[in-house]
Amino acid sequence: MADPAPKLELVLKGVPASPGVAHGTAFVFLQKELEVPVYQIEKSQQPAEVQRLHHALTQTRAQIAKLRAEVAGRLGEPEAQILDAHLMVLEDNALIEETIHEMENSSYNIDYCFQAVAQRYTDAFNKMEDEYLRERAADIRDVSRRVLHHLLGQATASLARLGGQRVVIAQDLSPSDTAGLDRHSVLAIATDTGSRTSHAVIMARSLQVPAVVGLHNATERLENGDDVLLDGYEGLLIVNPTEKTLFRYGHIEKRQRDIRSAIEAVIPLASETRDGARIGLMANISDPEETKEAKHFGAAGVGLYRTEGLFIRHDRFPNEEEQYEAYKNAVEALRPNPVVIRTLDLGGDKHITSLQFTHKEDNPFMGFRAIRFCLEHPNIFREQLRAILRASAHGTVKIMYPMISGLQELIQANLLLEQAKGELRANNQAFDPNVAVGSMIEIPSAAWTADQLALHCSFFSIGTNDLIQYLLAVDRVNDRVAHLYDPAHPAVLRAIQHIITTAHHHKIPVSICGEMGGDPMFTPLLLAMGADDLSMSPAGLPDVKYLIRNFRLDEAQALLAKVMEQTDPKNTLALLRRFYLEHMGDLARADVGA
Repeated sequence: MADPAPKLELVLKGVPASPGVAHGTAFVFLQKELEVPVYQIEKSQQPAEVQRLHHALTQTRAQIAKLRAEVAGRLGEPEAQILDAHLMVLEDNALIEETIHEMENSSYNIDYCFQAVAQRYTDAFNKMEDEYLRERAADIRDVSRRVLHHLLGQATASLARLGGQRVVIAQDLSPSDTAGLDRHSVLAIATDTGSRTSHAVIMARSLQVPAVVGLHNATERLENGDDVLLDGYEGLLIVNPTEKTLFRYGHIEKRQRDIRSAIEAVIPLASETRDGARIGLMANISDPEETKEAKHFGAAGVGLYRTEGLFIRHDRFPNEEEQYEAYKNAVEALRPNPVVIRTLDLGGDKHITSLQFTHKEDNPFMGFRAIRFCLEHPNIFREQLRAILRASAHGTVKIMYPMISGLQELIQANLLLEQAKGELRANNQAFDPNVAVGSMIEIPSAAWTADQLALHCSFFSIGTNDLIQYLLAVDRVNDRVAHLYDPAHPAVLRAIQHIITTAHHHKIPVSICGEMGGDPMFTPLLLAMGADDLSMSPAGLPDVKYLIRNFRLDEAQALLAKVMEQTDPKNTLALLRRFYLEHMGDLARADVGA
């Protein structure tokens, strides 16, 4: 019997979305259209239907909040903020009220009415001319699907377990689909629709998963098990690649592996410039398990342990023992390196959905959150402080307060810390009596009273994400103004320089723990300003260290002098990019497609 004819190579052209090359077996991920029943309800049943809707919204909030905490831990806060848009959809009173109004007018069941209203919203966004705003339709579609799954009592499809390494082929992927995928199972992503600005693509890039979008009909032309090669540089999906094609792409993959190897070779080396100027490179984590990744990538400790992740995962306030165990595990894993534990930063975009401690706020990012919440709930705060203090008996711990706006808040927090120490002494429980206490500087009022705060704490940590948001009056999750969020703005750079200069005048160190801290483009600038530590997602540590080891401090200082003369952020970014390209050498200029 003759051998079957070899399958012909098929090349599908799309839009390159996330760089990289992957070769493997296709997994066609098709989200089934939900079949939502429609039936008449009596007027007397309407209150129960409204209650059913609110219950589904609460379940969805908890689901997304948990996912957000996981993403913050794995990828970092900027990527986690992608899911803030989903939480905002759930808080949209117009969507909820319109659904209830639809039910009252039509007398149809609430799930059918919710689907109809959500579809109208999706259609409206899809018709917008602006591509970025059109992409927000995907957020509404994603959230409404989750709500409907809860209303219908159905499980949500997931990419968390694929049973082997696969190239995922889908019509489109939602941000939560992408956030939940298993990086070790998903080799690459290819979608029929979508764009480079979609939230799912941004998350894929953060996960370093190669991706191609806009393939139009890949899901119709492929089957599970097809042999595929994805080129995230050129935007190609090659089905049944020939030996010649695989050989050519083998060279491209080798070049990328060589680049990665060159960068990761610096992991065990010192974080210092060519002329010996040192800066600490720390990790941001949300869970003790993430200390493994921090150690793997050579972190000199944890510069930001986001404790709210523990609270959100439990969807309640964990007791002192539960908190102590989590903090102790992280501290012991990284001993003798320090762990900076930030006290509870609930509110804004981070909620415990099963507990309602606050009223709905029109502007939660500037509302009842972080240290404001803790000072108003001293029992909850002291319980956390006791747990952190007890963990300090097992290694080097530093305590950090979030969202301090002025001296009185810092003094109040320190008084509660002293009370917590007294309670532990009374019970003969061990702790480090000299545990360092620091303040996050992320509000302009804190930046301009840094000289006062420095007298009552032993270190500063600049939270650049919120500092930029508040300095520039830009809501990061508001599509209309998000483009104005600019770390290169002169006001931002002047504020950071002022904070560092003030801190050093008072002989206390400064860490940068926001997105800027993990962006290699800003590394030489922050080092020249005098930052003592940079804290970032663990996976970003090797790239930053590689760059640090390839320039001299005087070169960075010359760059800083030029940057501080600029009035246009675009010119600043051009200077930073030129410096980056010059000092990354061949690794930055490599033509990976050659």
